[in-house]
Amino acid sequence: MLEHAARLVSDQTKLSTRFGQIKDLLIEADYWARKEASQRVGAEHVRKAVEQKVYRLNLIEERIREMVAEGTLLLNVAGSVVGQVNGLAVYDLGDFTFGRPIRITAQTFAGRRGVINIEREVALSGHTHDKGVLILSGYLGAKYGQEKPLTLSTSLCFEQSYEVADGDSASSTELYAILSSLSGLPLKQGIAVTGSVNQKGEVQPIGGVNQKVEGMFDACRLFELTSDQGVMIPHQNVKNLVLREDVVAAVKEGRFHIYAVKTIDEGLEILTGYPAGARQDDNYPPGTVNYLVDQRLQELNQSMRGYYGDLVAGVGADSAL
Repeated sequence: MLEHAARLVSDQTKLSTRFGQIKDLLIEADYWARKEASQRVGAEHVRKAVEQKVYRLNLIEERIREMVAEGTLLLNVAGSVVGQVNGLAVYDLGDFTFGRPIRITAQTFAGRRGVINIEREVALSGHTHDKGVLILSGYLGAKYGQEKPLTLSTSLCFEQSYEVADGDSASSTELYAILSSLSGLPLKQGIAVTGSVNQKGEVQPIGGVNQKVEGMFDACRLFELTSDQGVMIPHQNVKNLVLREDVVAAVKEGRFHIYAVKTIDEGLEILTGYPAGARQDDNYPPGTVNYLVDQRLQELNQSMRGYYGDLVAGVGADSAL
């Protein structure tokens, strides 16, 4: 009961004072104890009461899980893909909250439009999500645009999402997808990512961390746990972890992993397997993620400079004629 009370507030150091919910759970646990002719209510009866409550409320979660299993909702939980990463969404149904992984993709190409938020373009993005995406431009400019202008166009999309996306908890996820697309390095699809980011590249805490971790665990279990799957969370959210017993057991056995990161560079190393690279003498070390991103941005800058130069020269020639 204490673990359940801590889970209600997602905090290892606090207990819920929602006494109505706690009383209802105790009444149901008492029912299961009486049904088994037990003289006292034990942990197994509380566990049974929790499981039965979830069973009564998780129809939508089950339907989404079925769609993932049959391939209607596209999801990779193995292998590596360039410009693609699994983010984590939380659905709040009032009495029941659950999480699920959702594919986020980025495409980068020559142009000057900057970061294009497809959700915003079609009015499916909330204010907080818009803010998170705009922060990415600040990070990219500070990291790679100190000696040169950034001439970049990149589009971001929550794939197979047809409802309003709000919150900035996917901003770090979107940034990883952009950096992967620029560097050409694939990201591990077995690791889902959550966490907001600031303009300095520091990963910031988010809400619903337990539901997000469990949502990815359930998705991986639909196929097969490969022992190299997991979830990347902000390090500040470790104290909020009050996970289901089956998830805790899988983590202890090394079949599922939880990575706590502080910066984008830390996350890049986990997702790509390559060193991120620290800036030295106005350059990044060759063979690092940041080096490959910086080189690609220089190529895009040069290509656009030549394009606009030819365009201006052509307009001048036409005017002279």
